[in-house]
Amino acid sequence: MNYSKIISVTGLGGLYELISSKADGAVVKSLEDNSTKFVSSRMHNFSHLESIEIYTVKDNTNLAELFNAIKNSEEKIPGTNADGKELKSYFEKVYPDLDFDRVYASDMKKMVKWYGILTANNIEISLPEQTDSADGTPGEKPKAVKAPKIETSHIKEGKPTKSASRKIESRGVK
Repeated sequence: MNYSKIISVTGLGGLYELISSKADGAVVKSLEDNSTKFVSSRMHNFSHLESIEIYTVKDNTNLAELFNAIKNSEEKIPGTNADGKELKSYFEKVYPDLDFDRVYASDMKKMVKWYGILTANNIEISLPEQTDSADGTPGEKPKAVKAPKIETSHIKEGKPTKSASRKIESRGVK
């Protein structure tokens, strides 16, 4: 299983593997009980794990970076039913740059749960790579390109011309 295919679905707990996407939703497979189901995009939003960022004191960081810090840490991972103080003290040791004013205990609980699901399914956590579209090699982010100036000399200035008036018929209502 590939980390880039793992998604979170609003309103549904846990993590899912994206099997296929359609115009009105997606077919997903649960990583916890291996059930496959269709999830409507009218009712739910989908977030790829590799696109989720976490608030830090400096710049925001990718969720995969935090998962790698948990993996490399020798601290005991708290249970999914741990209280907020225990989770905060754990993340202060594992990832001290976390902005604890904007990252709530419920977010930390979700990260611990997601990490447990990923490790139980032997999914290798990898950071998304930035690639240049021209040659496919990793590189810098693309720079913004200015839009070309559009010639507007043929457009008349002033008030718009009156359009032909339309006759509105009454249908017996006076």
